[in-house]
Amino acid sequence: QVQLVESGGGLVQAGGSLRLSCVASGSIFSIDPMGWYRQAPGKQRELVAAITSGGSTNYADSVKGRFTISRDNPKNTAFLQMNSLKPEDTAVYYCHARAESSRDRILRQYWGQGTQVTVSS
Repeated sequence: QVQLVESGGGLVQAGGSLRLSCVASGSIFSIDPMGWYRQAPGKQRELVAAITSGGSTNYADSVKGRFTISRDNPKNTAFLQMNSLKPEDTAVYYCHARAESSRDRILRQYWGQGTQVTVSS
């Protein structure tokens, strides 16, 4: 159906930056929105940012002004630029998308495998 593959996680010092990428592939008819969630140890998964194909964005209050989500529609790719990182941003970051497969046109949710982001103090 649809596969999401993330890249770009890693270890960074507080105040540093990382850029995450998520590439969607497969039998895609439409994909909207695309976004990022994160889950820290012992905490629930939470929305970080999302973007529609038209460019509308939504951010968690905790990352506003520091993170920027963008998207390359023809390449079915989403990016999360993370600046001024804090230790509390440490989590596994998951790409998320709602997509219609070109095979059956059924709208489903898809998740990537996750990428670890660790911010040291």
